[in-house]
Amino acid sequence: MTGPYFLDANIIMYAMGGDHPLRAPCRDQLERIKKGELAVVTSTEVLQELLHRYLSLKMPGHAEEAFHATAGLCRKVFPVTLSDLEKAMEIIKANSTLNARDAVHAAVMLNNKIENILSTDQHFDAIEGIKRVAP
Repeated sequence: MTGPYFLDANIIMYAMGGDHPLRAPCRDQLERIKKGELAVVTSTEVLQELLHRYLSLKMPGHAEEAFHATAGLCRKVFPVTLSDLEKAMEIIKANSTLNARDAVHAAVMLNNKIENILSTDQHFDAIEGIKRVAP
């Protein structure tokens, strides 16, 4: 077993979503996690992102399913602390194209010594100390 990997929200969203080229690969990764082949962690910000996305689409059932499925798959859900937000600001200064949410994910990872992220988002490729693993 390898990891832990930080589980990004987009893996869950593609897996739950409609027809898309990333749907099957994301579902495959979730199956590997369920089988214990990959250990994953995430943060409260990822859970908030899932709730925000599905509630904004007026899909409360999907919000609840995504929230519980993600929390249940993860060995740990890290809180987002002031230290993480300060680190996120440093990351944004060094990577001006990165959005705030991804900077927070990266900061939580770096502050908790998580090197790998399971994500479709190529922005993580530019962050020193983080290795993105695509589904």
